[in-house]
Amino acid sequence: MNWDTIKGNWKQLKGKAREKWGDITDDDWQRIEGSREEIVGLIQERYGRARDEVEREVDEWSRSL
Repeated sequence: MNWDTIKGNWKQLKGKAREKWGDITDDDWQRIEGSREEIVGLIQERYGRARDEVEREVDEWSRSL
């Protein structure tokens, strides 16, 4: 699924994101509004992982939708 579609359907898709990355709060998901860069940055910050690793994980997640 491309990121324009994800942004457009964010209210429905953020539940799936919550399942995958449970350490991110509902307020954070609300603020992100489906922005890939925001998602990557927040996951990187919360989980303390390398940006390229997080980008791959987020891309895999988006393709699985």
